[in-house]
Amino acid sequence: EFKELRAVSVENLLFVKEDLIIPHHYTFYDLIVTKARGKSGPLFSWDVHEDVRLLHDATKEKNESHAAKVVERRWYERNKHIFPANRWEIYDPATDYGKYTAKD
Repeated sequence: EFKELRAVSVENLLFVKEDLIIPHHYTFYDLIVTKARGKSGPLFSWDVHEDVRLLHDATKEKNESHAAKVVERRWYERNKHIFPANRWEIYDPATDYGKYTAKD
């Protein structure tokens, strides 16, 4: 489906989830088992929970997850000063994103 990515080597691709660039040495298994957290909640969660949308409470943490993106490193380097790439940062499991806001 994405013919332009067929010729790109893995080292030149970036996986972005929740505005975090996930380094190549992390596996999905590592992120799921450690219950890795992103800026707006868990990076990967397939648990069954109550639907907080029914309560209409914006203060509740959502377990919904944003779609992941795969981009070429070259594209990122050219566009890292433009939204949305200017919000992306390297994932660090030690960072607490509890005080993250969507505003600058």
